[in-house]
Amino acid sequence: MIVLDTGAALALVRGHEALHRLADDVAHIPGDWLHVPSLCLMRAEEKDEGVGRTLLALPGIQVDPLGQTAAVTVGGMVRGGWGGADTCHALYVATPHLETGGMSIILTGHEDDYPPGVLAIDIDSPGMLGFH
Repeated sequence: MIVLDTGAALALVRGHEALHRLADDVAHIPGDWLHVPSLCLMRAEEKDEGVGRTLLALPGIQVDPLGQTAAVTVGGMVRGGWGGADTCHALYVATPHLETGGMSIILTGHEDDYPPGVLAIDIDSPGMLGFH
């Protein structure tokens, strides 16, 4: 599973070439999605008006809700110093769950926001997901 955090979601809407290619590829694969945690969507919209509507209009985007269990877990992660609510929601979504299996990839504009052991890839790193 590929998770876009706030920075990656903003970059996609602002025209990041590699993310656009990825989104286009994912949109053509039935059942495949780019996951955007709802708190990342909220934060992106807070930073740039219209980003949320633009993301929701893209095919292949799935917004992951902040359910009861996620809210409690994310709140504890924020309290524990893991980052802001949006970063912690991205971590929660990327954490292996029964439905998703293994650890997911978090695409981000701020790789250092994530703890060691989390597969967070900077969207501007050379060869990000095979794109140059």
